[in-house]
Amino acid sequence: MNPVFDLAAVGLLVVVTAVLGFAGVRLSRTTSDFFVASRSVRSVWNASAISGEYLSAGTFLGLAGLVLLSGAEGFWFPIGYAAGYLLVLLFVAAPLRRSGAYTIPDFVEARLESRAARRVTSVVVLVIGWLYIVPQLHGAALALGVVAPVPPWAGAVLVAVLVAGIVAAGGMRAITAVQAFQYWLKLTALLVPAVFLLVALSGGGADVDPAAVFPAERGPAGADAYLTGSLLLALLLGTIGLPHVLVRFYTSPDGASARRTTVIVIVLVGAFYAVSSTMALIARVVAPDLAVPGLADTVVLALPSRVLPGVVGELLTALIVAGAFAAFLATSSGLVVSLAGVVSQDVFGGSVRSFRLSAVLCTAVPLAMALLTQPAGLVSSVGLVFVFAASTLSPVLLLGVWWRRLTARGAVAGMAVGAVACGAALLGARLVANAGPVGVLFAQPAAWTIPLTTAVLMVVSLADRGGIPFRADRYLARLHTPDTRPGRGAPDRAT
Repeated sequence: MNPVFDLAAVGLLVVVTAVLGFAGVRLSRTTSDFFVASRSVRSVWNASAISGEYLSAGTFLGLAGLVLLSGAEGFWFPIGYAAGYLLVLLFVAAPLRRSGAYTIPDFVEARLESRAARRVTSVVVLVIGWLYIVPQLHGAALALGVVAPVPPWAGAVLVAVLVAGIVAAGGMRAITAVQAFQYWLKLTALLVPAVFLLVALSGGGADVDPAAVFPAERGPAGADAYLTGSLLLALLLGTIGLPHVLVRFYTSPDGASARRTTVIVIVLVGAFYAVSSTMALIARVVAPDLAVPGLADTVVLALPSRVLPGVVGELLTALIVAGAFAAFLATSSGLVVSLAGVVSQDVFGGSVRSFRLSAVLCTAVPLAMALLTQPAGLVSSVGLVFVFAASTLSPVLLLGVWWRRLTARGAVAGMAVGAVACGAALLGARLVANAGPVGVLFAQPAAWTIPLTTAVLMVVSLADRGGIPFRADRYLARLHTPDTRPGRGAPDRAT
């Protein structure tokens, strides 16, 4: 494998990303520019940016590796990832935009009239964000290490430095163009190789035995009902609790635009998953020998050279490498900008200068975590984040939008119980792996952690009769009142 093409592709991506990012810096002047791009991002552009940041390392590299290892079970992930936006569309996209908030903690404080609830929400958002960034940095280190003789930390540091620089320089307005471009690059980076590989395989006279590629026990009939149902529940509800996804809806001009954006996102994300799933199927035909934990996540990078040896294969590999780094950059930048907004407001006062400092801090913490830890499977690492988000933040947001009786004490109690339950499940999965029904409950805990969190939220809120916010009815009316003037949403920083 020739690393020259791969390094050139990464270098070109870095240059284009820097140019697009810093071109937006001159447009970023106000606090609103940095936090929500002055709420002026139109639907198609915003949908491309959301899709760019949502399609992470776990999708670009990890999906093919998971299907290679697990068979049809791996396809539940793209189904859950894409379908999660249906719930976002139905339940939270427009109401959150009408709230006038900058961040999720902004919304929680305004809805529950509680600084304590805001602080707990901020901690949960930071945990979700940092846990999500770490797999992106691990993936960057893995991808660059496979195609070039560089130290294992080089890819992670490269992504972290570029993300921190662009976010600190221009905030949300600067990264919007970057993320939109990176979605289309990622789609192209898998679509073009997939077409070449399919044409080459169809014309090569290869005799493929479907039963050997996908044994019956690896198909849907062999799936465990509890594990599959719990996984889908985590993916569907976890999407609602991802801070970097939700903050982008605050950039829409109004609630109707937020809904249109979500519909387009479903189309764009679905198209990408169709292509990445095709690469996963090709991987089972071409590279079954890479079905080894630790190697499986590299299979997409290995496919072109195996099917098309020579310059064509090397160029296609370089394109995939560029797309992989686009995935790391887009997701990491979206996470950092959402976390920087939270830290800037809750710790430093919410100025532009504090936003820039917060962006650097919010990149440095997960970079240190990535350098001190060993990478696990990319899809499974991201899946854990979805479970945590679905068990802590998602119930608060859904009930906050749709249930007037929610109180600050109920929200705090629910998030605390959900976080502890997820932590206990993660620890239990390591201690009692493959230990019968108990091990299964720990391996996929969403089916019991989400109902537990929701029950605690509701029971504590119902018991806290005097804790219903004084302005709850008025605030909920604003969330659910259609926009009266085209292009005009709720005012900033609703209170």
